Amino acid sequence: MKVLGIVGSRRKNGNTACLVQEALNEVQCEEIETEMIFLGDYNIRGCIGCEGCKDTYKCVIKDDMQKLYPRILEADAIIMGSPTYFYNITSDMKAFIERLYCFQIFAEDDRSVWSSINEVLGGKYAVVISICEQSDEKDMGFTAEAMSQPLEGLGYRVIETVKILKLFKKGEALKNQDALDQVKKAGIKLRKTIRLRKETEKKLRSSLD
Repeated sequence: MKVLGIVGSRRKNGNTACLVQEALNEVQCEEIETEMIFLGDYNIRGCIGCEGCKDTYKCVIKDDMQKLYPRILEADAIIMGSPTYFYNITSDMKAFIERLYCFQIFAEDDRSVWSSINEVLGGKYAVVISICEQSDEKDMGFTAEAMSQPLEGLGYRVIETVKILKLFKKGEALKNQDALDQVKKAGIKLRKTIRLRKETEKKLRSSLD
């Protein structure tokens, strides 16, 4: 089993990276592998709306996103984190999410009828972590929702959405016990959810044999 941490910040030792890593630390165990991905390390273009993925569910744009698709498909869950840039997610995170569009499935005769390859294959799980320097949650704008809503459409069940305020300077997250507690709690819940699924799958297989 595997969980990916997706970091939308360019600061590798910044608050977003620290909080995603703290959540991953709580997920990692003997049966669950974790990996951190910094989107700033990859050249990822936004979706161009060409519909080249319509029949294959594979994006036709040849850039670094092609390196990430196999890892995304392999993972049982993701922990996605972004700071707030002008009331929204970063441009790196936006491009990444747009390029997951190839996992969507639409009925030929009615695009209001849709699903996703993740949903067809059994569904996956996600945790969303959004960070804002301001003290009022309204100043976070759409950051959390800009991650959670596309994930739900892509067949992920978002089991926890963590919103952290008043973090700006590098390293502040590691001094904020409430922030650490929230992401650790989310990581623990994700680990338990993945385990529950795997245990239940085994029981169901045994009962059907």
